[in-house]
Amino acid sequence: MFPQDIQRLAQQIVATASERGLMLATAESCTGGLVAAALTAVPGSSAALDRGFVTYSNAAKMQMLDVPEDTLARHGAVSEATARAMATGAAARSGARVSVSVTGIAGPGGGSAEKPVGLVHFAASGPLGVVHREMRFGDIGRDAVRLASVRVALELLADRLG
Repeated sequence: MFPQDIQRLAQQIVATASERGLMLATAESCTGGLVAAALTAVPGSSAALDRGFVTYSNAAKMQMLDVPEDTLARHGAVSEATARAMATGAAARSGARVSVSVTGIAGPGGGSAEKPVGLVHFAASGPLGVVHREMRFGDIGRDAVRLASVRVALELLADRLG
């Protein structure tokens, strides 16, 4: 289902989290659950993945992840502030010690000069703190943006696991 590089990374994350007794959570918007799907494609992932939140709407981000309404109003759903709040909220609202969030504009529409199609914000939360990454994949197509976002999200999870 996923390319081999994503499968290998997901296997590594599940193995590392399982060995360390750490549970994971995902908070996804533009990827619609693909990060959690990559992790659950790994046999034994139930020992590492607590849950995944698909929070496509702003209302879902507020209700499920406690993203402050003010954050969304001031910065928008596609922003560093929202990505950080999503990752923090996913950890707080689950049994996870490590979480990752993805929020972006996969296209083909929805972009602007300030926030173009292909802009994706990521954050990961864990014992080492919260990190953020911004990627500008460009208008490479919806599927390509989403798949590239899964790679980055998994890389961040692997990084937070040490």
